[in-house]
Amino acid sequence: MLKKFSIDYTPKHNARVFTHLTDDPIEAEEFLMQLLAVGARIKEIRHDGKALTEHQSDKMVKVAAERVASLMLRESLCLDAVEIKSRFGFAA
Repeated sequence: MLKKFSIDYTPKHNARVFTHLTDDPIEAEEFLMQLLAVGARIKEIRHDGKALTEHQSDKMVKVAAERVASLMLRESLCLDAVEIKSRFGFAA
């Protein structure tokens, strides 16, 4: 059975393409967060077997990046979600 989300990526300093498969959109977003945090290259994001448009994949990556930034700010500056939203504009 075809998984809902497929994320093709290459780990840092590696040429082999790996694919992460999941049916859960939240898990897909969390996996993108992990890829961003470690500097992996995101090659392609597919939904139901079809590659997302550039706009759709950019939107998913942007949300993941904002969540990573929010977590970093929370840890580094000891801020709560409300402060992060008001000072930096990131949802926490």
